[in-house]
Amino acid sequence: MPSPNLSEIVTTTLRNRTGVLSDNVTNNTVLLYRLKERSNVKPVSGGRTIVQELQYAQNGSYKRYSGYDVLDISPQDVFTAAEFDIKQVAVSVSISGLEELLNSGPEQIIDLLEARIENAENSMINGLSTDVYSDGTADGGKQIGGLQLLIADAPSTGTVGGINRATWSFFRNIKFSGTSDGSGAVTSANIQSYMNRLYVQLVRGRDAPDLIVADNNYWRLYLESLQSIQRITNEKLASAGFMNLKYMNADVVLDGGVGGSAPANHMYFINSKYVFFRPHKERNMTPIGGDRFSVNQDALVKLIGWAGNLTTSGPKFNGVLIA
Repeated sequence: MPSPNLSEIVTTTLRNRTGVLSDNVTNNTVLLYRLKERSNVKPVSGGRTIVQELQYAQNGSYKRYSGYDVLDISPQDVFTAAEFDIKQVAVSVSISGLEELLNSGPEQIIDLLEARIENAENSMINGLSTDVYSDGTADGGKQIGGLQLLIADAPSTGTVGGINRATWSFFRNIKFSGTSDGSGAVTSANIQSYMNRLYVQLVRGRDAPDLIVADNNYWRLYLESLQSIQRITNEKLASAGFMNLKYMNADVVLDGGVGGSAPANHMYFINSKYVFFRPHKERNMTPIGGDRFSVNQDALVKLIGWAGNLTTSGPKFNGVLIA
């Protein structure tokens, strides 16, 4: 006899796996892994947009004085906020009436569902891993805004978080191009010099990039530039499965290889203090809605959904090295 509680089995199985999926997503991509480490995975509870508070100016009341000199007590406008749209993604898990009959009993159905859910999880992980590097334009702008948006190749153009970068320079990241800002295309002979020239533009006191993510080409060039000296790696990242080197105090991580999502000839210098992964707390790898029975098919479908975005509060502390 087929299980009379198929819907309950599907729902329960999905709910038991959503926490695992959420962890797998953040552990799969080095940027999300680092943001999780420093508690910058910050769920959103609601609202029309994701509001990211930021400081855009210094306090102008700083004044040197002596004795009874008049001090500046005028109000200071130093805070503003960027607003990021909530983006949505979903994957489906389905089971047909015939599959229910052929997999009679709860145990067999759960085995079938586990395989289907694992496939859905991998699809969700791979999709979000790709989106983390996106410019947010796929599917008519329904994609989350990834590093190609937040740390753009052309930082003085476009709008990020509702802020026009052509108008507001404080919300621009730093870009260094080997061909236009350096002496030629990036090679193993000059990559460290170019990295140095970008890095010094991103340091403010103790604030500095702590994560550098590179595609196959630039990671290889950096590796080749180090092969005559001792290479230092981060054992914690290595144990988590990420191929990494060191530069200054930053981890240099390969996010290329087979199926890598980093765009070609890019090296992102990330200060993870100013980057946030903002899932909606009610839609963080959770089942969406109730049971969906096809109108003209003998099948049950359940959806797993995620909503949120990647945000930044300080683009000027992040940079990108390009060709």
